[in-house]
Amino acid sequence: MSGVGYIQILKNNHSFRRLFIAQELSYIGDWFTVIALFILAGDASDNSPLAIAGVLATRSFSLAAMTPFTGMLADRYSRKGLMICSDLAAFIVLAIVLQFDLLYTDNKLLSVYFLAVAMVAAKSIFDPAQYAYLPNICNDDELLTANALGSGGWSIALGVGASIGGLTIAEYGITVALWIDALTFLSSAICIMTLPFGGPDTSERENMTPKVVTKDITDGWKYILQNPEVRRLVIAKALWSSGGGAQIFLLIMIGMTEDNFGDIAAGIGILFMARGFGSGFGPMAGRPLMRNKLLRPYLIGLAVGISGIFYIIISLMVWNNLLLVMIFISHASSGFNWVQSTTLTQERSGDEWRGRVAGADFLALTLMMGISAITAGFILENEFLQLREVIALSALIQIIMGIGWIVLASPKEKVIFNLEDPVLNL
Repeated sequence: MSGVGYIQILKNNHSFRRLFIAQELSYIGDWFTVIALFILAGDASDNSPLAIAGVLATRSFSLAAMTPFTGMLADRYSRKGLMICSDLAAFIVLAIVLQFDLLYTDNKLLSVYFLAVAMVAAKSIFDPAQYAYLPNICNDDELLTANALGSGGWSIALGVGASIGGLTIAEYGITVALWIDALTFLSSAICIMTLPFGGPDTSERENMTPKVVTKDITDGWKYILQNPEVRRLVIAKALWSSGGGAQIFLLIMIGMTEDNFGDIAAGIGILFMARGFGSGFGPMAGRPLMRNKLLRPYLIGLAVGISGIFYIIISLMVWNNLLLVMIFISHASSGFNWVQSTTLTQERSGDEWRGRVAGADFLALTLMMGISAITAGFILENEFLQLREVIALSALIQIIMGIGWIVLASPKEKVIFNLEDPVLNL
């Protein structure tokens, strides 16, 4: 079975094209706000590493707490409707914060964390709904290409949004950057309104009560635990984030401590641009590897390990423009892991379970990212290790996790990974 090309799916699948455009608009705007939050946290705390890491940890822990519930919503209600509500909620929150200058209160750091939580609340609704919605508008031949393109689009948005966002903040200030983000959410909602319904059959679903909600979430976890082909994949992203959460925070610290990349906001933007473009390039360039049945059981572990190896190099090298190349390669590998694990999980989860599986997937990812980031911030804050040493430690954790994945690839699992899969047989 031949695979569907990137241009082909954008040309022929009108629903996916509109969703892709909506996502790009929103994702680009997201990075204006994220960089602004890091800058604000630094200003409010005299560039405290722990306070800056707190932004990432707050976002991660909040997302981890919310996604089991919002994943359940994606299996119960219109996924299109949930995405629209998410975008509109984010627009309203940003508009209120800006209109009433809520970021400039007496407790500025608390206000920053509040906005981080509010934006994550909207994201926690959007992501599982989008994750579960994609197989509703893409057939089996299109799904891997759609995920790879979606990851590439997210990565390009990260690169463009972070770089332009950083320059916008440096030139025009944080308020302008946040208004731009607000407008991207509104534009995304308008695009999604044109999409078909898409979603689970809820005709026999019970009314939502606390008891029913608890049962739905519990059933989702039982489904994952009872299906080894799904269970193993749910933890795949957590392998990378065990060190990757720290690395995202550490890129910010490099941007704040090194003057080789210009103004702080611009420097962070450039470093995140390299991360974003790498994350998009990896799955697109590595798509042919996903056809190889012999390699498939090991690819996720290899991707995580390679990501760690290049951060080892980063910890040892002079931080000049070559640093951007190392970041690019490392995150190309992590992007490959993301797309492969996401596609396999979507394909192997029943439609009525995809929202809850997505919730568990994001829970594992974001929980590990938060723990990793706050641990790195704590180490730097108390000067237990220097910045380069923390980078090396985060990389070593990833390498160990990658080796563990490969070593624990049991004969049974190899059979699972090598099952005939129409999505991966491109």
